Amino acid sequence: MIFVPCAWELAIAGFTLQWRNKSPMVLPPKTPSNKEAPHEIAPAESSRAEIDAFLAQVRTAPSAKPGGAGRLIFAMDATMSRRPTWDMALAVQAEMFNAVKAVGGLDVQLVFFRGFDECRASRWVSDAAALARLMTAVECRGGYTQIRKVLKHALRETASAKVSALVYVGDAMEESADELCNLAGQLGLLSVPVFLFQEGHDGETRACFKEIARLTRGATCRFGAGSAAQLRELLEAVAVYAAGGRTALQHYAKGRAGPTLLLEQISKP
Repeated sequence: MIFVPCAWELAIAGFTLQWRNKSPMVLPPKTPSNKEAPHEIAPAESSRAEIDAFLAQVRTAPSAKPGGAGRLIFAMDATMSRRPTWDMALAVQAEMFNAVKAVGGLDVQLVFFRGFDECRASRWVSDAAALARLMTAVECRGGYTQIRKVLKHALRETASAKVSALVYVGDAMEESADELCNLAGQLGLLSVPVFLFQEGHDGETRACFKEIARLTRGATCRFGAGSAAQLRELLEAVAVYAAGGRTALQHYAKGRAGPTLLLEQISKP
């Protein structure tokens, strides 16, 4: 499986592999990041109130246009600490495709970052088996977060063809919150909601994720390492929204507590 560098990656950092041919670079001592600092470990599952709040916010997310498949960017932190979460997402990602079969289908693009300045995007795929093959080909490596590149990539993608939603899964934010919020505001103007799933309880990360969700009219929620069922429920709801908009999610939410509460969270201004 071959991944190609994102277009913005070429413009900013050059080809991902070019730096490997240069002389070794001496880096300054690494200062402790919020990923490395001690923080409270997330419980197996977030509180019901937190899940409910997340699910409620979808109500006022910018509606996806009916007809055709929805386009969802599925972005993940693939740094070393994310291996367990990557495996969890791989195990539940098929449910996104199963949930949208009745509302027009779903095209998904996998985006990940890892290591030193590496961020890649896959081709668009429309079935669980293809996405699973892409995800199993990725090896997690140590490095800082590169959320800025993910948001810039989403801006470029939606400029060429409308992106219905961006999903991001990670546990840390090691960048300028102001820069990320500026990019989030641009996505908000283009009606691309961002749905952020945070593992852990890091306060700085939580605050930044909440502001990105507010600016894009998306939503954010914490989850624990043992909460695969919770992640599945939330991904299903976002996938249905991406494929069919609020109307499809409202129909899908009937009798399901999680999706109903996601509708309520995105209704907040």
